[in-house]
Amino acid sequence: MTRHLYILLTTSGSIALLGGALLFQYVGGLAPCQMCIWQRWPHAAAIVLGVLALAQIRRARGFAAIAALAMLIGAGIGVFHAGVEWDWWEGITACAGSGNALDGLTGDSLLPSSGGALGVVRCDEAAWVFLGLSMAGWNAVFSLILAGLWIKVASTPRAAG
Repeated sequence: MTRHLYILLTTSGSIALLGGALLFQYVGGLAPCQMCIWQRWPHAAAIVLGVLALAQIRRARGFAAIAALAMLIGAGIGVFHAGVEWDWWEGITACAGSGNALDGLTGDSLLPSSGGALGVVRCDEAAWVFLGLSMAGWNAVFSLILAGLWIKVASTPRAAG
């Protein structure tokens, strides 16, 4: 497989994962917690880097190295988030339903009947689980796979593809 195809594959992988998260949110009704939002940013960065790598193929190795780092960061956030969901360690207080997460909000903004239902989504409760892994866990797995593919792109000399 050529470097160009690897770049298309990895960029498409991040598009699929980010698109899937948005589908779960807007079609499936699963509101994201703060750490869920954090996990989206590395994929957004990898998409931009993938487009840049395709547009400037001579610099693809550099863009791929940065994209690999973004995916490793995304995997780390996913592992941390999954660990919070499994009670392996404590998460951030801003999305665990404690601390000052509700400061400045009125009762009307939290009640579904008000039409402005904000709600607080806890990071320590998995909203969706498949084969024993939450969305955070699956994101970590796929982010590691994508990181490996980006590393392959970064380590492939231009003449090889």
